[in-house]
Amino acid sequence: MNKKQKTLAVAASATTLTAAFLTLATPASAADGVVPYNGACGSGYSVIDHKDISFLGGSENATVYLAYNGSKNCAVTIKFHTDYTEPMRATIRVTGGVWDTDDGNYHSYAGPVYTTNSAGQCVDWYGSLQGIGAGENNSHCG
Repeated sequence: MNKKQKTLAVAASATTLTAAFLTLATPASAADGVVPYNGACGSGYSVIDHKDISFLGGSENATVYLAYNGSKNCAVTIKFHTDYTEPMRATIRVTGGVWDTDDGNYHSYAGPVYTTNSAGQCVDWYGSLQGIGAGENNSHCG
């Protein structure tokens, strides 16, 4: 390897290391969108839908998740910033039924809340952070 090839090899290695470091050192931010699901509904539940909640120019955000286990649905609202409490809500029902709601001031999430035997039926589900909400009516029927 001549001197020019060695210089290029060293420069390429340094660039690769810098890129790897920046990738590892950069935390997720509210601007990244979806807040990751935390598994709060329990084992056997799989996420089937989600809605993002974002305001204040994207500096405040949360995601409300809908999960299903083959017979029941579950909703949970998870916020990005967990260093302080904020008013949050997670609510769900079989369409036309009684709401199961969890709301209060939380550090990280509201819920989980569940339907009873929603197999083959539509569900209404919502979540909110500081009164700003998202969700759906008559969804995931069947």
